[in-house]
Amino acid sequence: MEKTNYIINYFIKENEAKFSQETVRGYTISLKQFFAFCQKEYDAVKTADIRDWLIELNSAGLKPRSISLKLASLRSFYRRLIENELISKNPTLDINSPKIEDYLPVYLGKADLVQLMEAAKDHTRDRAVLETLYATGVRASELLNIRLEDIKWDIRQIWIRKGKGNKERFVLFTAECAERLKHYLANRQIESPYLFANRWGNPFSRVWLEKRLSRYAIGFNSRYKITPHTLRHTFAAHLSQKDMPQAHIQELLGHININTTKIYTRLQSIARKKQYDSYQ
Repeated sequence: MEKTNYIINYFIKENEAKFSQETVRGYTISLKQFFAFCQKEYDAVKTADIRDWLIELNSAGLKPRSISLKLASLRSFYRRLIENELISKNPTLDINSPKIEDYLPVYLGKADLVQLMEAAKDHTRDRAVLETLYATGVRASELLNIRLEDIKWDIRQIWIRKGKGNKERFVLFTAECAERLKHYLANRQIESPYLFANRWGNPFSRVWLEKRLSRYAIGFNSRYKITPHTLRHTFAAHLSQKDMPQAHIQELLGHININTTKIYTRLQSIARKKQYDSYQ
């Protein structure tokens, strides 16, 4: 598999400037998972091998959306091999993506959000992390790469240097979030250019962030798993319920396509219906 590993590394390195950090991470994991399952060199893979892998992923309980993302990494990989004339036939061409179920993003209600924040009230840094995730709606990778120099305290804006698709944007944060961040920074014992950093001054990992959030979700009276993306959904859902225009929410979230943002309008409609029903 030495030949395949070399090609995978070349493919990832070639596209690092074009892909976001999260895409690079996802593609790397998916490609290595597939070839570990298949046990064939890249130029010996058949369509049947890919179908067998997708069946295995489905049997393991992966959701159609996750399977579709993994298949997308294979498609991109083999499309590039065709362009470079390393293979003559693309084994992904006759593979259909799984049907993705229509779903609504999970978000926290006001009471649940307060409960989550209260769970971290005695830990200055973690409370600031939670507040920043909710106040800005940033992705996990975006939060972890915020530098102190990216924060404009006077107008309460944060420059997101490299969002999804390598798009930069500015996000806003509240006065309460500003106070939480200033209190945290005034008391932290490390020197680092990053807003949230470990003892060596390096940005925390996504795994660290997910574990910290799950720590406060333990014992939390919730029907669902709470992740950094849950707070992103909560940010967008609450703005939608306050009738903020979709275009503004799209800009703050960094969505390229407004159709991605429209799902929060459905959340708004459902919330209003529940409110209506409560009066009947």
